[in-house]
This record gives sequence, C-alpha cells and structure tokens, in this order.
Amino acid sequence: MPIEGTAQVVRNLPRFEDPNLIVGAEHFSDAGVYRLRPDLAIVQSLDFFPPLVDDPFVFGQIAAANSLSDLYAVGAQPRTALNIVGFPDDKLELDILQEILRGGSERVQAAGAVIVGGHSVRDQEIKYGLAVTGTLHPEEIFTNAGAQPGDLLFLTKPIGTGFVTTASKKNRCPEETLIAAWESMVALNAAASAVARLARANAVTDITGFGLGGHATEMAIASGVTIEIDAERVPLIPGVEPLAEQGYKNRAVKSNFEWAQQYLMLEPAVPQHLVDLIFDPQTSGGLLIAVPADRRDKAMEEARNQGLKTFAEIGRVVEKGENYLVIK
Repeated sequence: MPIEGTAQVVRNLPRFEDPNLIVGAEHFSDAGVYRLRPDLAIVQSLDFFPPLVDDPFVFGQIAAANSLSDLYAVGAQPRTALNIVGFPDDKLELDILQEILRGGSERVQAAGAVIVGGHSVRDQEIKYGLAVTGTLHPEEIFTNAGAQPGDLLFLTKPIGTGFVTTASKKNRCPEETLIAAWESMVALNAAASAVARLARANAVTDITGFGLGGHATEMAIASGVTIEIDAERVPLIPGVEPLAEQGYKNRAVKSNFEWAQQYLMLEPAVPQHLVDLIFDPQTSGGLLIAVPADRRDKAMEEARNQGLKTFAEIGRVVEKGENYLVIK
C-alpha cells in the first residue's frame, strides 16, 4: 500500500513546466505521459510492494502484472521494464529471489515487453516491482477525466483481493478462493485496454490501492460528474463475501472510505460488507471503463472477442449532483 498523505505532499512540490509533459504527477493519473514527437509519446510508471502470497513465482507474476496495469490504463503498449528489488540476502536463499524475478519476467514477456535491467538493495523484507515504459500516440491517451453523463461503467475484474490476502495470512482463506484471487491478480489488463480502445471509451482507470470506491471517486472528480455504482452488480472474487462478512479487512478499507466519505452518498440499504469490498484496496485489479450508452453493445461484443472473463456493467455516469459518488 502507498504511504497515506503522499498525494498532498506531491501537490506541494514545484510543478514542472514543459509543453511536452502531457500528464504529470499533479493529476489523479495512472502513469506519466511525455510527448517525444507529434505522433509518439512515452508512458512511465512504477510500483513495488512486499509479498502478498507465499509462492515466490506467483508473487513475481502479480507484482509485474500490477506494475504493467498502469500502462494499460492509459492505453499504452508496454515496451521495457526495470526490476526493483529489496531482498534480505543475509537471511533468505537467493533461489527465492530467482523465482520472484522469473515470475516477473514471465508476465513482462506475456505483455510483449522486455526487461532491460534493474536495481537491488538489501532490505529487511522482500519487496519487488517494476519501473515500466510504454508508447502510444499522444492523441490516443485514456485518462480518468473524460467520463460524460450518460456513460455506462464497466469493471473488468472481480474485487476482493485485499480481503483474500488478509484472510490467507491468518490461514482462514479457502484454497479455491485464494486460487481465484491469484488468477485474477496475475491476469494482464491488455485485453481490457483493447476493449476500451475499440469501444472508444471516454474514461479509463485501473483499480488498485484506493479500491473501486476511491478510484471511481477520483474519476468523478476529474471528470466533473457524479458516478453511481450498483453495489449488487459489482463482481466479486468467488468466496470472498464470507471473508468480508467476517471482517478480514486491512486498515486501508477504513482510510479509503474516510477519504471518499466527503464526496459520497451511501444508501442505507447497501450491506456493510459490500461497502467494505467496494473500498477494499486491490492489487493488480481490473480497469474501470466509462463507455457511451450507444456503444454498450460494441463494448460487450469486443469483451467477448478479447476473451475477457469479467466485463460487468456496474453503474452509470450522471450530471454532477451534490455528491461525486453514489453507492446504491
């Protein structure tokens, strides 16, 4: 999880003034975008974190997929990646690190990109992730700021990974639920990004540490609209509801909700465990895509063509009301 309050710190730093900087650190954006020439921009992002699962190969896959997700969220094609490693080599065998890097390499290869190097430091705990670079046409960038009233909202992965990993650490997660979460986190968002492009989406973001509720709120603020989410239509990882009802949540659920609460209208009929899941921090979550209503059928068709397992219509965009986010 990111350090709480860093967004406020970044806002207080001097801004870079460069006409070729299309998207910088001051935005609620998924990646930075810099124009190299009229028809080419590079997209950059990075992410790393401690292990969420015990299997080092799977952890490497998840961390890499999570890092690459920021590129897919803006519509970029991944090109290169750099490994970021913290590892207690004085305490653990290097075979573990090799498996982590092998998992990351597998996902980078699956994305059609290459690893060009990296950097490692001795740390008290394992940390792994990637600094990633992609390319796109400057006029074909997805942002979270273009959602329009009348758009429909689609989510491309089920949520609940935070509850699953928390319960797993306490040995309280059923194996089939854990495996379902692993499969979701390992999956790349390449197909989802392709659907957004082919359906000519108005806005896109990926669902990560702020949870569905937090990132939907960011999209609403950036777009100047209200987003309505139908809680019962949000796809969940199979088996995660009992874990949510039993309270296997980390502290970020509370902090995510508290941040969004000032912008939120929550209908009383929504069960508390669904609210918690909507604000559950996701690792390598899906894309939230805003598509004009008249392109709904096109989006559904492309989701089938791309082989997406999840493409759930979870809400809509309406004119800005009293709140930015409404959960029904």
